[in-house]
Amino acid sequence: MSNFKKIFPFVLPYKKYAYLNIFFNVLYALFGTLSFISLMPMMDVLFGQTKKIYIEPSYTGIWELKKYLSDYSSYYLTNMTDTYGIGYTLGVLVAGIITIFLLKNLSDYLALFFITFLRNGILKDIRNAMYKKTLDLPLAFFSEKRKGDTISRIAGDVNEVQSSFLSILELIVKEPLTIIFTIIAMFTISVKLTLFVFIFIPISGTIISLIGKKLKKQSTKAQEEQGIFLSIIEETLGGLKVVKGYNSEKYFGKIFQNSTDKFFSLSNTIGNRQNLASPLSEFMGIMVIAVLLWFGGHMVLIENTLNGAAFITYMGLAYNILTPAKSISKASYNIKRGNAAAERILEILEQENPIVNKENAIDKDTFESEISIKNINFKYEDEFVLKDFSLEVKKGQTVALVGQSGSGKSTIANLLTRFYDVNEGKIEIDSVAIKDMNLQSLRGLMGLVTQDSILFNDTIKANISLGKLDATDEEIIEALKIANAYEFVKELPNGIYTNIGDSGNKLSGGQKQRLSIARAVLKNPPIMILDEATSALDTESEKFVQVALENMMQNRTSIVIAHRLSTIQKADKIVVLQKGKIVEQGNHEELIALNGTYNKLVSMQSFE
Repeated sequence: MSNFKKIFPFVLPYKKYAYLNIFFNVLYALFGTLSFISLMPMMDVLFGQTKKIYIEPSYTGIWELKKYLSDYSSYYLTNMTDTYGIGYTLGVLVAGIITIFLLKNLSDYLALFFITFLRNGILKDIRNAMYKKTLDLPLAFFSEKRKGDTISRIAGDVNEVQSSFLSILELIVKEPLTIIFTIIAMFTISVKLTLFVFIFIPISGTIISLIGKKLKKQSTKAQEEQGIFLSIIEETLGGLKVVKGYNSEKYFGKIFQNSTDKFFSLSNTIGNRQNLASPLSEFMGIMVIAVLLWFGGHMVLIENTLNGAAFITYMGLAYNILTPAKSISKASYNIKRGNAAAERILEILEQENPIVNKENAIDKDTFESEISIKNINFKYEDEFVLKDFSLEVKKGQTVALVGQSGSGKSTIANLLTRFYDVNEGKIEIDSVAIKDMNLQSLRGLMGLVTQDSILFNDTIKANISLGKLDATDEEIIEALKIANAYEFVKELPNGIYTNIGDSGNKLSGGQKQRLSIARAVLKNPPIMILDEATSALDTESEKFVQVALENMMQNRTSIVIAHRLSTIQKADKIVVLQKGKIVEQGNHEELIALNGTYNKLVSMQSFE
């Protein structure tokens, strides 16, 4: 139950619905028991067994309450029958029974009505919390997790927890109270017969718990498998061109089928164990009722210690225990499944985020003098990507980072934006350590254009205005012009209100990259980080994008991570990296004159 205790805070905003649900469940249990008890005087009248009492009984104390209620009922029925006749009495009894059943079912409906708000509220809030946590967690967390698994937790596991909470409320209120009220009523009719019920409950509970022991483990496996096949779907849709281009449909189809086969097998096992709970508890209940029929029949026909109407009512009450007992056994299975889902949800919600704001973090909205990278060491896993790395970037400078793949260029962009934190050393902006700065204000100082143009399934306006949500159409058009993108945007059917499709797939690579640049231009940050912004483009697109980049970098501090060296000839400083260390630095002419690593890189790319 510890997992559910941790999720319990999500119930608190909706506690009024929980209280109302409990209140109407109490009424349901009470009217459910009364609906059977109300049959007893009806049958007494029908069989002519009503005790004739003409003097109103007096209440003598709690210990005589059963006798007082029985005598008062007989007195009331005797008086009514003598005054209005037997037909009127039957009519009143039938109206009373209908009223009690109506109140029982109305209470049941209202209990379910209020729990709907509770369940859906919990569902909404957990999903929102999961999504917020997903946005807050560092990139490192998701480099180790499948995206599909995270989607599965936000979608499927949250649903499982929601339905399990409903089971708990039924388990602790509705069904147990129904059983308790019913047993109290049964005790008032016959103590001897009721003792048999206490034999049934622990035996049933023990057998059902033995069957359900493995359910939680199997539910966890099923939920993990669901995450795997959702990941396969997500990866297949993302790489559909490669799948089709390499005729790999059968290969991926087989991988997906293997995953769904495992899920099918696990789901069958879980479902069949759950399905066993209800018939098993009902069969055990019928066994007890059979014994009660034999033993109770003996009391009615041979001992004459119980009248027929009381015995029939008693059997109805005994059968009334079966439905809540079945529900409890089903709910206990749901809780085991929900517990497995709760573990997977809490794994994300309780995940510690190492990249957070310090207490009293500094808000900084201007860039005055320089960025200083001082003796930093950094590793993603075991091997250091940057070793004792130092660099200073003055305000207004364009500094280019070049080197072979794996030399640590893009890592510097990740560290400057605090997507990752350095292991040793520190990075400062205007002599303020970035770890001491408010994360939002740090990232507010920077514009980022990545190698992959990350665009969303929305309009051009919505994509560009991420950096400035209140931007006017005129500001967006101006940013598009600077990014050399307005020429193609104005030709689109709806201009800046054109939807660009999933990941911007309605546009070419160069067009997408220019929109990414326009987004950075609109944000208008003092520091610009360009992470291989032209490496994925053809020559013609590169020329358009290069002009856009040059427009954007004017009067800004820029850190350019370049694969194509033709794009950084005009940089104030070029830093050549090799295996996480600086091997050369200077401007283009100085580095060519050195005839070292940079010159080799230039020669390899047929630099003109």
